[in-house]
Amino acid sequence: MSSGGIGRASALLASGTLVSRALGFIKSIVLVIAIGQFTIAGNAFALATQLPNNIYALVAGGLLSAILVPQIVRARLHDDGGQAYINKIVTLGAMSFLVIAALATLAASLLVSLYARSGEGQAFTADGIALAVAFAAWCLPQIFFYALYSLLGQVLNAHGAFGAFTWAPVVNNVVALTGLGIFIAVYGDASTNGTTDVWDAPRIALLAGTATLGVASQALILAAFWKRAGLTFRVDFGWRGVGLRRTGTAAGWTFGMILVTQVAGVFQSNTASLAANGGASLSVLQNSWLIFMLPHSVIAVSIATAYFTRMSTHASTGDLKSVRDDVSSSLRHVGVLIVFSSIALIVVAFPFARVFEVPFDNVTSMALVIIAYVIGLVPFSAAFVLQRALFSLEDTRAPFFIEVAKSSTFVIGALAIAFLLSPDAPEWIGVCLALLMTLTCTLQAVLTFIILRRRVGPIGGALLLRRHVQYLVAGLLSAAVGVGILVTLGGLTPDGFAQSDRIPAILSMGVIGSGMLIVYFGVLLAMKNPEASGALEKVTSRFRRR
Repeated sequence: MSSGGIGRASALLASGTLVSRALGFIKSIVLVIAIGQFTIAGNAFALATQLPNNIYALVAGGLLSAILVPQIVRARLHDDGGQAYINKIVTLGAMSFLVIAALATLAASLLVSLYARSGEGQAFTADGIALAVAFAAWCLPQIFFYALYSLLGQVLNAHGAFGAFTWAPVVNNVVALTGLGIFIAVYGDASTNGTTDVWDAPRIALLAGTATLGVASQALILAAFWKRAGLTFRVDFGWRGVGLRRTGTAAGWTFGMILVTQVAGVFQSNTASLAANGGASLSVLQNSWLIFMLPHSVIAVSIATAYFTRMSTHASTGDLKSVRDDVSSSLRHVGVLIVFSSIALIVVAFPFARVFEVPFDNVTSMALVIIAYVIGLVPFSAAFVLQRALFSLEDTRAPFFIEVAKSSTFVIGALAIAFLLSPDAPEWIGVCLALLMTLTCTLQAVLTFIILRRRVGPIGGALLLRRHVQYLVAGLLSAAVGVGILVTLGGLTPDGFAQSDRIPAILSMGVIGSGMLIVYFGVLLAMKNPEASGALEKVTSRFRRR
């Protein structure tokens, strides 16, 4: 894929992701209106949706993308263009995850008890756990549909058809938003739905069932795009003869990585559940993570996904120099936008939290969690790009050991947080967990860079450092302007304009972000930074064509 092709693919991916994430934010805000964020019901639903989402994030970010894209690129060299391989691997994957989803649903009670602690004064009472189990029974089938979405989408990505995979989540959010609208019309808002005693079977089925229906719609709509991409599918259980043993070897290491990450997730969830009722617990962490993931998904995932197919092609022919060039280029193009995004999100954290919450104490609690997460956005996105480079080399062994180091560090840190902060300072548990995530993501990025450099040779570390110093200097200058606007608009005081309601908070974020963006790119253009110039040229050229 040419540089122009990567630019077009990245833009298509970014636009779809941006629309999807915008609808996702609206969905999260409406969900908070419906059941609350600092409530027992809010935390119970967050836990129930976290279970399938954890598995999906691992599958989409590791297992299927690590294995399928390089293998399909290689299989396309066969006489049938890889069709036999696609039939077999999709059949195998769909059957496997159907069984996994069924077993997980049957084990809903066990999974909920594994991920959360209950007891007096903690986020989950016995009634809260029971409600989470009821939600989970409806939500855990999402595992199959998330996996099917990833299977079908990664095949499309390997064939250069990126748009459907990115735009399909829009359908999910529309369906879920419709369900939430009906729920509020029938059952009211968080003032009546925040406690556990009102949750009967129809109320649970409407909220959790429409959430699962949205995920199913997201997966099934991809089937319509296969024909447009020139793909067909036939169920095929004959799994010998097309290199599945090689795929299985790669899968073994990746499943190990999944297992290690899940262990860390269990410790994170249990530690978060120690927060007292009304503190920043699972629901706050989940929504703060959604904010964190917005720039990563729109920028890093879009650019890295477009580069990944090209890296896999270069790696399959042994062209390591081109792989190195792809890694360096992708890191620089991701960095120029991610550095600004991280600094801007830190500045607008308080107005952003006001979009979700009303009491200023709750706004402050959520804003601090957002800031703690966003500090680690740059290393998190860098690790994502570097890991994709290893996957393009069909190396899943190194990412496994890197994940062991990362997750071990996280588990030790989570235990320390639980020991030191509970029960004396539970209000800081969420913030400390977010900071711990930042620390472990930085460790992951450093280790992955070192190992990748040993595999492919020098990646241009001096150039990458020089560029990121430029990004940081421009970012800090833009932050000074942003903080000035934030204080002027009253974003840090409960009676200020930016804290008065959701609309003023959103308007304030727009004003602050616009001012910061002008300063950031102005400084980089004065430095004659090529990535900033290239990004602006792509934007202006699109407007000129229109």
